[in-house]
This record gives sequence, C-alpha cells and structure tokens, in this order.
Amino acid sequence: MCRQRSAAIAGNLPAAIPSSHQLHQLKGPAPMALTFSVITCTWNSATYLQESIASLLAQDHPDIEYIFVDGGSTDGTLEQIRALDRPYQLLENVRGGVSRAMNEGLRVATGDVIAYIHSDDYYLRPDVLSRVARHLEETGRQWLFGRTMTLLDGKLYPDGYIAPRFSYHQLLRGNFIPHPATFVRRELMLRAGGFSTDLKYAMDYDLWLKLAKLADPVQLDEPLAAFREHEGSLSSSSRTRLAAMTEDFRVRLAYASKNPVERLAHYARYFVRRQRVIHAKGNA
Repeated sequence: MCRQRSAAIAGNLPAAIPSSHQLHQLKGPAPMALTFSVITCTWNSATYLQESIASLLAQDHPDIEYIFVDGGSTDGTLEQIRALDRPYQLLENVRGGVSRAMNEGLRVATGDVIAYIHSDDYYLRPDVLSRVARHLEETGRQWLFGRTMTLLDGKLYPDGYIAPRFSYHQLLRGNFIPHPATFVRRELMLRAGGFSTDLKYAMDYDLWLKLAKLADPVQLDEPLAAFREHEGSLSSSSRTRLAAMTEDFRVRLAYASKNPVERLAHYARYFVRRQRVIHAKGNA
C-alpha cells in the first residue's frame, strides 16, 4: 500500500544518502507551464495535517490546485482545512477506503500533473513541485518519482536503500517507488485507471506497474518528501507489514511472466522477505 515502507527502516539506517547513483539532472531553466493538482486524503488527521499543509503552501510553483478528500473526520481536521487562505476543493464523507478517496480526488482534479501527499507526510523543500515541473518539461516524460526520507521520533533518516535503476523488470522484483514522491500527468493516470479499490495495501504498487507498461518515468536520486513513521501509520506493525507484503506478492504475480522459472524466483524472494519480517518481529 502507499504507506508501506521498507523493513530497512527498522534496522540500521545509513548516515547519508549515497551520491553515486545519479540518474537524471537538470540541464538548465525551463518554463513552469505545468499545473499541479495535489490531493491529500484525511481521516481524523488533525495531529499532523498542519505540517503537511504548510509544506504545500510553501511551494514556489505558481499554479497548484489543492484537493482534500475526507473520510468523515471529527477531530478538527476539517476546521484546519477550512482555515486555508487560498482556494481549495474539499470532498467530505468519502467512504470506501483509501483507494476510493484517492480516485475521487483524481476525478475532480484539473491539473496537468497529479500528486498525492498524505496528511502525515510533507514535502522537504519549497521547490519540489517546480523542480518536478522542470524535469517533466525538459524530458517530455509523463511521470516522475524521487526518493523519500523517514521522520522517526523527530529525526529525519534516509530511506534505507539504494533504489535500482528503473526498469519494468526491476519493478517486478519489488516496489521501490515511494508514493509521496511520485508525480504523474493526469492523462496517464486516467489511462491507467487510477487505483484499484480491490486492494488494501498494494494499490500504489499495482498502479506503478500499470503506469510502467504505458511509459517510462523520470527517476530522481534525491529526496522530495518525508514519510512519517508513527504508531497510527498503516505500516507500523509487523502484522500489517506481513499483510502488505503478501498483497504485494499477489500483485507481482498478476503482472509477472508465466515462465515457471521466473515465477519460482518471485516465490523465493517473497519467502525470504517474509521470513525476515517474522524474524525481526520475534527479536523485537
């Protein structure tokens, strides 16, 4: 799911982001003609929402559409949204899960580029959207992803792994595309059909695989957003990690080759990863 994180977060985190894996760099200024629709899904999110909103309002890109999709909050979330001093869209009482909420945001969006930043995540710099726009303009690509950092106990950590160079084959081996650092042109999102409402955890991985069949992304080796680990996040428990891992595996098999050797390799990787999570839980 969009909230699942690598098990490396719970282990030894590197002190710095490696600089040797540069994949794409800007060559010069480009016009910022692209417009953005940034969609935030909320449900009793008052504790962390202000920081997420602040990172949105701090963006220096001139044309951003703010869309909030709320699942029936009762804790002051709606009051925080309504206090915004600029235009926004608010869809209230949207039930049916996170995928439906994200799809509802997409349904009303009018921007050229769709971004999702969850209520407890935030952009790391005020130029994130403007840099994304320049990369998409310069390359002509239809989607882009960068990296994230993890906010844990008040400290920011690198995301704990070095993402491989993008290819469809590598993506089938495992999801290394972070949800809050992914930006997709709206036309491509609509072609891909949005998020599957049949999935609880792996809806983002499923979407990335659909997008990857349609177009190659720009891959940035730089952190764009922060992902917050806390007790209420959907990735916080070992049980949730195991459930998410199993759903990821089922999605992977749905897109994988029918070649029995390749499918056996997917089964082997899943078993090893599952045992690592179980072992980590036993040692916790």
